[in-house]
Amino acid sequence: MNRHDIIVSPLVTEKSTLLRETFNQYCFVVRPDVNRSEVKKALEETLSVKITKVRMMNVMGKEKRLNRFIGRRPDWKKAVVTLKEGQKLTIFEG
Repeated sequence: MNRHDIIVSPLVTEKSTLLRETFNQYCFVVRPDVNRSEVKKALEETLSVKITKVRMMNVMGKEKRLNRFIGRRPDWKKAVVTLKEGQKLTIFEG
């Protein structure tokens, strides 16, 4: 697997913005079949930053209803990455 395929997209929400401003943690949507060490290695190589901790969580997709039809959004995986003190990512800045 290519290191560019591991990270799907950066995740920008109110909660992730609060984590970024207070704890220097960044959130990413990752492929569901990767582990912590693969995410850490991919981010360190592509973004050239030092990572101290990676937390992973599976997010279950919500059920959505349209009239009488019930569907489901897909499940996805989220990675919360803590950077070393003094490091920043510029992809999240305006």
